[in-house]
Amino acid sequence: MWSPVSDKYPSESGRRRFVKGIVGSAALSSVAAGGSLVLDTATSSTGAGGGTVEYVGIRNTDGPAPRGLPIVPLRVTDSGHLEGRWPDPETITKRDGTEVTVAREDVGGITYDTRWFQYCGVQSLPGIAPDAEADNSFRVKGGYDWASSLEQGAKVAVEDFEGYEQWGNGIGQDGLGMPLNATWRTPEEGRALSVEILRTPELPRMIAGEGPYGNLSADVRSFLDAATAQDCMAWVDKCTHFCCVPGFKSSEYPGAEDAVYCQCHQSVYDPFTPMKQSFVALPRTD
Repeated sequence: MWSPVSDKYPSESGRRRFVKGIVGSAALSSVAAGGSLVLDTATSSTGAGGGTVEYVGIRNTDGPAPRGLPIVPLRVTDSGHLEGRWPDPETITKRDGTEVTVAREDVGGITYDTRWFQYCGVQSLPGIAPDAEADNSFRVKGGYDWASSLEQGAKVAVEDFEGYEQWGNGIGQDGLGMPLNATWRTPEEGRALSVEILRTPELPRMIAGEGPYGNLSADVRSFLDAATAQDCMAWVDKCTHFCCVPGFKSSEYPGAEDAVYCQCHQSVYDPFTPMKQSFVALPRTD
């Protein structure tokens, strides 16, 4: 079974301000959504690291969440451990002459930009600054009964997901993959970013566009091919509605049995139908 982790809300004092922005975003996005590209407009001003950004996320299919959860590109190290990718930082000059530090790179033909993670208080985490020194290894956080034997804080290894092709927890369909909560971008001081990892045998079919995945766009499939490894994918596990912590196969709520479900307000995300989306990233606090 799955159990929610403790960091339901970000700890910074500006929560009232960001909640107001998210409520506005939810209302506006219901008007702006259309076609294959979802335009999610958050009520926040641009600033250092802010502004409109396009990203790839697992699709929101139900509930009040205004948009999907951003995917974290990953790689497998020579030692068999999983780590998230973080682009090299660079300083650019904006049109108004100000200089800002950014971190972005091409991943499978799509620009992976670390502004993907600047929402819901995440932008205030020290490890999310483009030039921050932080640990890119995914580290065990747990969240599922099967992971109780794993050491908390240990690096996540591909071999930890033994039996992922058959795994089930009594909810929905067995064999869709094995999930794990983890931390990423761990700084020397302060909180890390929370992510959920899924090792799923469906990834090769998603990348190839086979069977039920024929509607995945070619650019998203190219991104998945470059952003995943050994059947492993990851996304930020902060609900885009009110920043609660959702979980894969965590509820028998109708339509969520084989999806990522947020127990707070019944938002549902489908990891098997990622898509391009956009939103107005909240500016960094630095």
